[in-house]
Amino acid sequence: MLKFIDLFAGIGGFHLAMHRLGGECVFASEIDEYARLTYQENFQKISPKLFENELFNKDIRTVNPKDLPDFDVLCAGFPCQPFSQAGYKRGFADNHSSERGNLFFNIAEILEVKKPKAFFLENVRGLVTHDKGKTFKIIRNILENELGYSFYYKVVQASDYGLPQLRPRVFIVGFRDEGFMNGFNFPAPIPLKFTMSDVWQGECSREIGFTIRVGGRGSNITDRRNWDNYLVDGELRRLSYVEAKKMQGFPDDFEFPVSKTQAIKQLGNSVAVDAVEAVAKNLLHHLEILENNQISENSNPKKMAIKPTKNKGEWTELLLFIKLLLDKKLYLSDKNLNSTTAHFKINKVTTHNLDIEFLLSDSSTIIARNKQDRTENEINISEIINSSVINSLVAEIKNNSKTFEIPAFNIIQDTLGFNVIKGGNSNQKADILLDIENEVIQKENEGFGIKSYLGSKPTLLNASGNTNFIFKINGIEKGSKTIIDEVNKINTKTKLKDRINKIEELGGTFEYVGAEKETMDFNLKMIDSQMPQLIGQILLCFYKERVSSMEKITKKIIGKNKDKENMKDEEVLLKNKIKNLLVSILLGFFAGTKWNGSYESNGTIVMKNDGDCVGFHIVEMENLKNYLFENIKLDTPSTTRHRFGQLYSEKNGELFFKLNLQLRFN
Repeated sequence: MLKFIDLFAGIGGFHLAMHRLGGECVFASEIDEYARLTYQENFQKISPKLFENELFNKDIRTVNPKDLPDFDVLCAGFPCQPFSQAGYKRGFADNHSSERGNLFFNIAEILEVKKPKAFFLENVRGLVTHDKGKTFKIIRNILENELGYSFYYKVVQASDYGLPQLRPRVFIVGFRDEGFMNGFNFPAPIPLKFTMSDVWQGECSREIGFTIRVGGRGSNITDRRNWDNYLVDGELRRLSYVEAKKMQGFPDDFEFPVSKTQAIKQLGNSVAVDAVEAVAKNLLHHLEILENNQISENSNPKKMAIKPTKNKGEWTELLLFIKLLLDKKLYLSDKNLNSTTAHFKINKVTTHNLDIEFLLSDSSTIIARNKQDRTENEINISEIINSSVINSLVAEIKNNSKTFEIPAFNIIQDTLGFNVIKGGNSNQKADILLDIENEVIQKENEGFGIKSYLGSKPTLLNASGNTNFIFKINGIEKGSKTIIDEVNKINTKTKLKDRINKIEELGGTFEYVGAEKETMDFNLKMIDSQMPQLIGQILLCFYKERVSSMEKITKKIIGKNKDKENMKDEEVLLKNKIKNLLVSILLGFFAGTKWNGSYESNGTIVMKNDGDCVGFHIVEMENLKNYLFENIKLDTPSTTRHRFGQLYSEKNGELFFKLNLQLRFN
C-alpha cells in the first residue's frame, strides 16, 4: 500500500483524498488546536496508528526528519497567508506567527532526508508571483536543483474538478529519479458535479460560488470581494459551514466537534478535496509508470547505464580509494597537515557498501575478493595505476565543477570492478574501511572518514534545521510587530551582526534556550553537560563580533571572565571542551541522530590540494584535536534556506531569534 505523510494537515483534505485512492497516512502534523480536534474526530478510525503511536505531530519545527516513518508521497498545504492577497504578503519574512513564512524549508529538509518518491504541494496562486516571482524561483530551485526532484505546477480552480467554487490555487507536483520518463500531466477539467443551487437546495443566482475564506465580518453582496453572501430563492442568505463543507468536497458525515465559527474557519483554510483527489490520481498513475520502467530496466542489465557523471566529492572518494591501493601505506599527519614518519601499512581496502574487498601485498599484485562467495581475482595494480595517472585525475577533479565525467576513470573502474565507494549513504562517518597495522596496533575494518581540499573547503558540520539554536529575547515588548519588521528589514552585508546589535539597541537581551531539535541537545550533552550553553556563547561571539576561529572565540569568551586569576585555567578547560566537541562531530555523531557516545570511525584521511593523502587516527589523538582546533572555523550558511537570523514571535507573544552552527575547514 502506498504511504503518504500529511503536513500542515488542517482538517485533513489531503488525507481524505489520498485515502480514497488507497493510500495510508503514516504521519501527520497540524499546529492549530481546534483543527487537530476535527482531524482526530474524522480520522482516528481510518488511520488509528497515527494517534496510537504518537504520529500526529503538533509543531513541524520540532520534527527530526530521520525519525519519520518511511513513506512514498509527501503532501503539504503549507501556510498560505504569507503569500495571500488577503494577508500582508510578507512571504519568507513572515515571522509574526511562529515563523509561518519559512515553513516550506521544513518540507525541504524532510524531502532531503527521507527521499520519498514524490511530493504534492498546495498554496495560493499568489505564491507564483510573490516578490516578482523570486519566492517561487527559490522554491523551484531547491526542489529541482538541490533535492533532485522534477517540478510541475499549475494554477487551478476547484470548479475545474467538479466543485462549485472558484478557489484558485497552485498545485505543485514532483518526482524523484524521474529521468527521461518526465511527462506528468495535470488532469483535464471536468464539468461541475453540482451547482450552488444544489448546495443551497434552492435557486441560487450563481452557478459557481465564491472562494471560501477564513471567517471575518463578511461583506455585502454587492461588494466585488463578497465571499459569504448569496441570493437564494430571491432572498439574501449567508454562507455557513454546512454549505462550505459541500463546496469543499467533504462528505456529509464529516464531523466538526468545534464551534460553527471554528468550523467555517477550518473549511476556509482547507483544500478542495475533489481537486486534490483528481491531481493525486494522476500523480499515483505516473508513479506506477516510473516504477514499472524501473523494474523493466533492472531486469535487463543491458539497459542499465551507469551514470558517468559525479561531483567532486564522489570522484575524490574514488581517487583516494585507488591511491591507497597503489600506496599501500597511510602516513599520519601533524596538526599542519604535514606527514610524519609514523604510518600504517594497509593490508585491505573496502567500504561498507562495496561488494568487493581488495587484499594488498608487498608486490604489485592485489587480490579483488567478492565478499559474498569469496571468489578471488588477481590484478596487477601497477599496470592500471601509477603516479602519473593519479596526478592526471587530481587535475581533472580540480579543474571541473558541479557534476562531470572523467573518461579515464572508466578503464580503472572496469578493471577493478567497482563504481561507487560510499554509495550515497550520508549516515556513515566511515567512508572507507582499512585493515591496518604498525608497531603499535593491528586493526581490521578500521573506519576512516574522508575530507578533501580538491574542491571547496570541506565542512565538518553542515547547516540544517538540526543545527539551529534558539535564543529568547527579553526586554522588548511582547509580540511587537513593528519591532519584528524593523529588525528583519535590515539587509546589509553584515545583516546578522546588525540585526543582533539592533535588538540590543532596542533594549533586548539574548537568553539561550537550546537547540531547536532535541536530538542535537542530547548529543551535545553526551560530550559535556554544559556544552549546549557553550554553543550559545560561541554563536553569539561569532555572529555578533564576526570572530570565526576557535582560538579567537576562546579568547573572546575567556576575556569576559571577571575572575582574572583563573583565566589561564579557564582557557585550558575551554579549549579542551571545544576540541572534544570537534572530534565528536568528526568521528562520532550526526546532528540528526541520537548518539550513544562511541566513535563511528577512528580516523580521517585528508586529501590535500596537491593530491597527497595524510591521515589522523585516535592513536595520535592530540594531533587530531590540535589540527581540528586550529583549522576549523564557523561559517554562515543561507539564512533563508536554514530558517534562522530573523526575529519571530510565538503565539504567547514572546520573541525569539535563531542562530545556526556550521563548521568548515580552513
